[in-house]
Amino acid sequence: MRQGTLNSWTYPPAVLSLPENEVHVWCASLNLPPDGLAKTIELLATDEVVRAARFRFKKDRDHFVIRRGLLRVILGCYLGIPPKKVEFTYNPFGKPAVSINPEGFRFNLCHSGGLALIAVTRRGEIGVDLERVRDDVEIDELSEGLFSEIEHDILRSLPPKVRLQAFFNCWTRKEAYLKARGEGLSFPLKQFTVSLLPGEPPRLLDVPNEVGEIDRWTLYQLSPAPDHVAALAVEGKGHRLRYWRGEDLLRDRRDE
Repeated sequence: MRQGTLNSWTYPPAVLSLPENEVHVWCASLNLPPDGLAKTIELLATDEVVRAARFRFKKDRDHFVIRRGLLRVILGCYLGIPPKKVEFTYNPFGKPAVSINPEGFRFNLCHSGGLALIAVTRRGEIGVDLERVRDDVEIDELSEGLFSEIEHDILRSLPPKVRLQAFFNCWTRKEAYLKARGEGLSFPLKQFTVSLLPGEPPRLLDVPNEVGEIDRWTLYQLSPAPDHVAALAVEGKGHRLRYWRGEDLLRDRRDE
């Protein structure tokens, strides 16, 4: 079942709360007027400004600034602190976390094609992935090298008109799961299997040699835009998902 379709995304209330059983997913455009971009840079820490300066192309640099600023504003709302006061730590594989976090917030961020998704929960680890659907993808080559044998065989058996959707279903679900685990590509994409057929519920199907791993996670498929596919992986079961639009956050809730 597809979650988070276009009409599900609404503007958030003025005061945000995150009950323990909820997962909040934010969607926002990465396009911002120049004056808004300049004010967003002021929200970032020194190391983030340095990272932004390393991007070769202005568009990539601007999108990084907006993503980090948006993340800071969202987390600041939940934590009740100014965006600039949010501090991050990173695990050995680079997954970020809030350094001072008495409420146990977990989050993950992704972006593609001018959109960003940020997922936040208090109930366990979380990962989210977003891809803009493109028809120039070498499906056979990529699936043979990166997907499990079962996933690759299923893709090869599908008619052309559904193969592209199935490929991006598979890709985003696998990436979301890996990001939730927080181990990067040290855990190979080929080492586990997810569902991928259009219309089939998103599920983790097989993780060899890891007892209980399938029951540990819930996968969700999201549809934030007509030309994008997204997936969410959350530790545990029985979550209530809420979908927020974040286009106005940097304008309305930035740190003055």
